[in-house]
Formats: sequence, structure tokens, C-alpha cells
Amino acid sequence: MASAATTGTLGGNHTNLAHLLGQTLDSRLTSSGKPIVFLVGEVSSERHSLESLIRREVWQLETFQSARELLARPRPLVPNCLILAVPDFNDLDAQKQIARERAETRVIFAANYADTPTIVQAMKAGAVDFFVKPFMDDFLVRAIREGLERSLAALRREVDIRDIRKRYALLTPRERQVMALVVSGLLNKQVGGELGISELTVKAHRGQVMQKMKANSLADLVRMALKLRPTPHTILMA
Repeated sequence: MASAATTGTLGGNHTNLAHLLGQTLDSRLTSSGKPIVFLVGEVSSERHSLESLIRREVWQLETFQSARELLARPRPLVPNCLILAVPDFNDLDAQKQIARERAETRVIFAANYADTPTIVQAMKAGAVDFFVKPFMDDFLVRAIREGLERSLAALRREVDIRDIRKRYALLTPRERQVMALVVSGLLNKQVGGELGISELTVKAHRGQVMQKMKANSLADLVRMALKLRPTPHTILMA
């Protein structure tokens, strides 16, 4: 069973992200719109110490027995990070699963023991930090803040991508063809040759593309096209 404590804030303009993303959040879990620190680990004196530390820093706290239990919880569209408090860590399965399903959730490890190869793999896989006990509370707090900032940036990117995709959906099939060729570097005359239409017609379609995509320049349009490409870390929900 997850427990929640509603406390402070990360700071910055993130409280309306849920509304911008067009999602309905479970008000019982994220009523404040404040950052959440998830803590996964077996109940122990060490976990209680971590809980006390997080509450002192006035963040929302939710605790879980396992990563699977965490992933069963509805996705919160507020900045969040996860502390994996495990006694002995020798695999990255939980981190990989979270990266696949909750790419905006940044992971911090707190273990009693871990070998060097495991730590290196975890960091390469995107962990904010990897702490082996004993460690200083200040270092962990700093890592949590960094994790929340990264999560906020990821959510903002998602807002941006969703907006771009909504604009792209307004384009006609022909306008999408023109856009694809234009951002590939072809001139209007070359685009016309590829599509079998006049250069004047290409200019008209290109103008519509720029208007509908709200692009200020060709460089801006190229930037949008790059963001439309799916990647392994895309967190956009279809």
C-alpha cells in the first residue's frame, strides 16, 4: 500500500503541467500538483530514516514495497523522482522497467552494497546518482533536487511535443509531404519535381505548413520535425 504526505514545492511554473498535458489526474494522489519523491524498499530502520529526511525537506512522499507496486500507481504528471533503497543491488531490471514506462521519473539508488560495474551501468542508464551506505544526507537531498529538476524538464518537453503533434495533425497529406521534403533540405523547385507539382503550388503548401505549425523560420520547422521523430525515451502518450 502506498502512503502519501503532501508537503512543499520544487519551485517554478509546473503546477499547470497536468492541465496542459490534457490528462485527468487522481486528485487524491496529486491534489497539490507538487513534486513527489517515491521511495521503494522493504520496511526497515534505514527506510524510516530516508522517509524522515524527505519529509523534512517538505516534498510529497509516497512509499512502496517494490517497483512493480509503484508502476501500478497512476502516472503522476508532476515532477517526481524515485529512490530505490535496496540492501544489495546487482541488477538493473527495475531501473530499465521504470525508464520504459515512466521516462520522466528520475532514479536514485541507495544501497548497502554494489560493485563498481553495477554502479557504472546504472549511471550510464540514466541514474541521477548511486549512493552506497553510509552517505551524507546533504548529498542525497542534492541528488533529489537534481532529479526533480530533470523530471520537470522532461515533462515540459512532453508538453512541447504534444503541442507540435497537435499542429502536425492539422496538416493535409500533401502538406506533410511538402514539410518532409523541405526539412530534408530540398528547395521549392526540387520539392515540386519530387511531387510532380509546380513551384508556385509548393510555395502555397509551404506557407500553409509554416502557418499551421506556427514556425517562425525554416530552422524552427526543422526543430519541430526532429521532435516528431519517435525515440526510445519518448514519453508522449498516444
